[in-house]
Amino acid sequence: MLNILIAGIGGQGSVLAAKILAAAAQARGWKVRTAETIGMAQRGGDVTSHVRMGNLGENIHSPLIPKGTADCVIALEPGEAIRALPYLSPTGLLISATTAIPSVATNLSRDPYEAEPMLNWLASKAPNFVEVDENAICQKVGSRKVANVVMLTAAIAASQEASYGIAGAISIDEMTQAMEKCVKPRFVELNRSAIQATVDYLEQ
Repeated sequence: MLNILIAGIGGQGSVLAAKILAAAAQARGWKVRTAETIGMAQRGGDVTSHVRMGNLGENIHSPLIPKGTADCVIALEPGEAIRALPYLSPTGLLISATTAIPSVATNLSRDPYEAEPMLNWLASKAPNFVEVDENAICQKVGSRKVANVVMLTAAIAASQEASYGIAGAISIDEMTQAMEKCVKPRFVELNRSAIQATVDYLEQ
C-alpha cells in the first residue's frame, strides 16, 4: 500500500492534485481511497488530502493515513510541510514548495513568517527532503494556478531513481494522462507546460 499526503492551504489545489493521483492509480486497476481534512476556512485555511493506493492489489478500508506512515508528503507551502511532518514515515519522501504563503491562522499571529528557517528545519528533520522553487517554475509557464501540478510532478520525478516516495507507482506519463481527464480542457496545455518545466527544473 502507498500512502501519499498532500498538504496546502485553501485555494492551492491540493484536492485536485489528490484527484489526479487517484485517477492515475485507478487507471492501473488499483484500489484507491481519498479524503480531505479542512481547517478553519476552505480558502486560506489548511487543507490536507489523503491518498491511499492498493499498489499490491489490496483493498483499502480506511481513507485516512495514520501518522508516521506516509510514503510521500507533498507540501504546497513550507509551513504546511511542518504541520504534515508527523505523518511522514521514517523512510518517506518529503517534498516542499519554497514560497511561504501565510494561512489564516498565520495572519492572525504577529510572528514573522519566512520560508528559509522553515526549510532549514525541515531539512534537518526529514532524511529524504526535496525543496522545489515552484514560484520560478510557475513564472516560467505564466501562472501560479499550476503550482499543485508542479509539486505533484516534482514528487513523482524525485522518486523515479529512488527506493522511497512514489517510486515505481505512478509515472510522469500516467500522471499527465490523469491530469488531462481531471482538469478543464482549456487548462490542459498550461498544465502540460508546467509538467515539462518541472522535469527540466529537476534535471538541472
